[in-house]
Amino acid sequence: MLTPDTTVLELLELHPETEEVFERYTRRLGICICCEALFCTLQEVALRYQLDREDLMARLHSAIESELKETPCA
Repeated sequence: MLTPDTTVLELLELHPETEEVFERYTRRLGICICCEALFCTLQEVALRYQLDREDLMARLHSAIESELKETPCA
C-alpha cells in the first residue's frame, strides 16, 4: 500500500511504472529523485524538495492505477 512512509526504492521495486512520475519531477527540479533520494520515504522527499506531499502521492497512485487497468488478468 502506498503511504508517506513508503521509500522511493520500495515503490520502484513494486511499481516500476511510478518512475515516470519521478522523471517529471526531475525535469522540473533539475535533480534526480531516484538518484538522490532512493532510500528516502515519500514524506522525506516531499520535505526535502518542497513538494506538496498529497499531490505527489496522488500522482504516484494514479500511475499505479493506470498500470493496473492496462494489465490484463491472467
